[in-house]
Amino acid sequence: MGAAGSSALARLGLPAPPGPRWLGVAALGLAAVALGAVAWRRSRPGRRRRLQQVGTVSELWIYPVKSCKGVSVDAAECTALGLRSGHLRDRFWLVIKEDGHMVTGRQEPRLVLVSITYEDDCLILRAPGMDQLVLPTKLHSSNKLHDCRVFGLDIQGRDCGDEAAQWFTSFLKTDAFRLVQFEKSMKARTSHEIFPSLDKKYQVAYPDCSPVMILSEASLTDLNTRMEKKVKIDNFRPNIVVTGCSAFEEDTWDELLIGNVEMKKILACPRCIMTTVDPDTGVIDRKEPLETLKSYRLCDPSEKSIYKSSPLFGIYYSVEKIGSLKVGDPVYQMVL
Repeated sequence: MGAAGSSALARLGLPAPPGPRWLGVAALGLAAVALGAVAWRRSRPGRRRRLQQVGTVSELWIYPVKSCKGVSVDAAECTALGLRSGHLRDRFWLVIKEDGHMVTGRQEPRLVLVSITYEDDCLILRAPGMDQLVLPTKLHSSNKLHDCRVFGLDIQGRDCGDEAAQWFTSFLKTDAFRLVQFEKSMKARTSHEIFPSLDKKYQVAYPDCSPVMILSEASLTDLNTRMEKKVKIDNFRPNIVVTGCSAFEEDTWDELLIGNVEMKKILACPRCIMTTVDPDTGVIDRKEPLETLKSYRLCDPSEKSIYKSSPLFGIYYSVEKIGSLKVGDPVYQMVL
């Protein structure tokens, strides 16, 4: 990826210990390795590869509204457009200005204070000082369609109504905002549009670059050994958190099998000022943890045309085979 890939990244504005819930499942890891390898080889007889367990899923996260708080789930479907749990879809909702331009925590850091739960086919949004907003996940077809702009690319969204618009406008207090929802019948953003010279074929709704982002607990622990003020996994918003591997081992993983889902590495995740928004206060620092990451996580000089001065933390993946996965699943690398 050369100048085209570099300009694509330029559009993006780029310059917790394991929980007890997965321990019981992880205890079955040895048996799952053998059974998983047999099942996988039978399902993919044409590819002579072996499975090497590189870790275990410790957390799964879905971020329904871009830049708002994530929802932790124990299990999820992995679709071509990312994780799904019932009607909860990853980054299928987006705050926009009235002209259709996206609004994220980079411009409105207090968005990270909006929490989301899911009840009776509705999203329940809560924020400090606000009454809760009940948002149906199925919108009426008469709701207006907006032409939106996400990192300079066109994509549509269906308006979620005046109540939702007023709720976000009242909470953020800086402009007039609307909330839109992506629908499967809409044209998604393609990998060719996001990275014109990238030899991958996938689509996304409102995520930055890819359907899935993976980060290891060990990488976060390593970063925190260098930080005066510790940061949380929430600063980095991964979909899949992996335990049982060494720090930054995920940099070396190419094709993965988790549950019955197959994924392929796209590229490392170049980090921006979004990581400097405190997930507990909604205050943007614009320095940490970005400056610390820059001190030791810059790319190899040969890749500078791609990543420039952005530090790398986490890995973007495309979904090669849809399926389901859960906390406690072994993470296998598919190797020759």
